[in-house]
Amino acid sequence: MKTKQPCSPEAPRVRRGLACNITGRKILPLVALSVLLTFATLFAGCTTEPGGADAATAPPINGTVTKVEVIHFTAPNQCTSCVVLGNYAEETVKTHFPEELGSGKLVFDHIDVAAPAKKEIVERYGATGSSLWIGTYDDQGAFYAEEDIRVWYKLNDKPGYMQYLKTLIGMRLNGDFSQ
Repeated sequence: MKTKQPCSPEAPRVRRGLACNITGRKILPLVALSVLLTFATLFAGCTTEPGGADAATAPPINGTVTKVEVIHFTAPNQCTSCVVLGNYAEETVKTHFPEELGSGKLVFDHIDVAAPAKKEIVERYGATGSSLWIGTYDDQGAFYAEEDIRVWYKLNDKPGYMQYLKTLIGMRLNGDFSQ
């Protein structure tokens, strides 16, 4: 008994498709290649180490720094890492900068991006979810906001996280934007 091949003329019409005709056999590999290239292009970001060659660098503020805000933006439903991110940041600020916190030169806050009362500050920073932002103000009215994504890579190393953030906040308080 001879079985019918999917692309044979005797095959039922339902089983005959694009791959059964000559044009389909030529186009199908091109379509597959196009899909693969599209996915490769879409997912080609995030390929360097944090703090690497493509890490964001902030331009210096023109005047003297008057205030630095460290804000942990949260989403309504936080994962464990998001909570740890905020807790470590708060502990770092309270441990290493009590005088600056007391004088108002440094401000720390946890802000829910979905809170209507905090809409203005969320928009000022451009936060969309759980993240850590540093905002620097100068005596000429300038404001510079920067999201620090490097802290996410330090969540499994609390001392390293705290040392890194302590150094970064100290630099911003001194008007240093070299890192």
